[in-house]
Amino acid sequence: MGSVIISPSILSADFANLERDIKKVEDGGADWLHIDVMDGHFVPNITIGVPVTASIKKIARLPLDVHLMIENPEKYVEPFAKAGADILTFHYEAVEESKIKAVIDKIKSFGIKAGLSIKPGTSPERITEFLPYLDMVLVMTVEPGFGGQSFMENCAQKLPVIRANAPENLILQVDGGINDKTGRVCTKLGANSLVAGNYIYKSPDIKSAILSLR
Repeated sequence: MGSVIISPSILSADFANLERDIKKVEDGGADWLHIDVMDGHFVPNITIGVPVTASIKKIARLPLDVHLMIENPEKYVEPFAKAGADILTFHYEAVEESKIKAVIDKIKSFGIKAGLSIKPGTSPERITEFLPYLDMVLVMTVEPGFGGQSFMENCAQKLPVIRANAPENLILQVDGGINDKTGRVCTKLGANSLVAGNYIYKSPDIKSAILSLR
């Protein structure tokens, strides 16, 4: 699978010094920037939207890995694509199953990568039919909505099931409670992309924290 893609979550950054904190992880060797978009409906928290994403795009050197934890994600594909998302991931649970392929196609129509995420309560078999059309699957190992939660190891057991049914080039990402130890659990089970917020941003040495996840 090659090197592990490290995508630091800016949810754990200092929003009053966001440009500074983005540059910290860029200089520390990160591969992508993970942007958590929450609407207060699909998840209980509210974070950032299209205007902040567009502002980040102006100063970021890394691809923007945008995770939509929102209702009706199909309505926001075009705005986020135009704001500069390079990877746009939406939730299986937020869309009627019959419409998921159409949302994937809509994302790809903007020339960007399409991802599908599943919450802890969703079985991996539910998304098998969509794997050939996706660039990435994001397995949540916490309940989406807040940073700093504890890793749910039972959720990581979904990774081999997805990997066994996926095209070889599928990016299999994990988000939730990731650190050097839990990250190793996930990569051994088939993940090749890790999202980490607190572990990276609260570290006294960001470069070493990112290296430890590889």
